[in-house]
Amino acid sequence: MTRHWPAPLLVNLLLGVPGVVPFWLLWYVTVNGPLAALGWTTREPTENDGMALWLVIVVPVVTLYGLIWWLANTPLRRRTALAPRTYWAVSLTAPLVPTAALILNT
Repeated sequence: MTRHWPAPLLVNLLLGVPGVVPFWLLWYVTVNGPLAALGWTTREPTENDGMALWLVIVVPVVTLYGLIWWLANTPLRRRTALAPRTYWAVSLTAPLVPTAALILNT
């Protein structure tokens, strides 16, 4: 049984590698949809197919990733000695590290 915090951190960092795709999809839809409608961003000039097509792609990808993330973290949470707040804070932020690394590397 895992009693240390490195296991949840490592699992969530590894989940962040395929997580780059749903995070990017969420960013793209948000920037070209609601944020552009509010005037906070500008739409991609070649994005003229409408948002319905993107939602057909984004919803299944994000749902599948969320399900995998949840199924990986629920058993880990039960086997760790971390406090629940600490565990979920690590589990929510660690998958963002690969995306942040890619953003900072460009």
